[in-house]
Amino acid sequence: MIYEFRTYTLKPRTLKTFIQRFGEALPARLELSPLAAFWYTEIGPLNQVTHVWPYADTNERTRTRAEAVAKAIWPPKTSELVENMQSDIFEAATSVPALQPGEVGPYFEIRTYVLEPGSAPRMAERWDQYLPGRTALSPLVGCFSSDIGALNRWVHIWAYNSLDERMSVRNDVARQGIWPPPGDSPVIHQESRIALAADFSPIR
Repeated sequence: MIYEFRTYTLKPRTLKTFIQRFGEALPARLELSPLAAFWYTEIGPLNQVTHVWPYADTNERTRTRAEAVAKAIWPPKTSELVENMQSDIFEAATSVPALQPGEVGPYFEIRTYVLEPGSAPRMAERWDQYLPGRTALSPLVGCFSSDIGALNRWVHIWAYNSLDERMSVRNDVARQGIWPPPGDSPVIHQESRIALAADFSPIR
């Protein structure tokens, strides 16, 4: 299974229109393959949306996208609203099931780490060891390692009921010394953003 993360930066004050048009076009697109999630940034880079599409492999992705274009059902008519588009292909990086539909938010923290080259297997091993203690306090929505696009990326997405809960959980795991995983870390750069889900997102 692969996951395509498509991140678009929109022109200011166009987010509402983009989400509306995306949602209107989505039902026809869903007849070809499912949407895993749709998030828009609340804290961090503004006017940014990320929609995630799962595929069995890159061949299925190519066939599905070509069929959507041939049927003229996708992409939605939003091109004039978009300033920049980025696509990355990820694989699930831990034993935790990735991107299961459900209401687990409404706040989602999307954390992107850059790792030392070749260190993803070591990162996954450390995470699998310490994740049970961390996920007992708040849900891990998904954890991914980059395959195509910007390499050596480790993306993990956490759900919270509120921003206050986020701070409480993070303080708690730090105080207990259970997270981040102790020991040497291969992380060389970190970014974080807080996102909300569109009404049509399977994960909310």
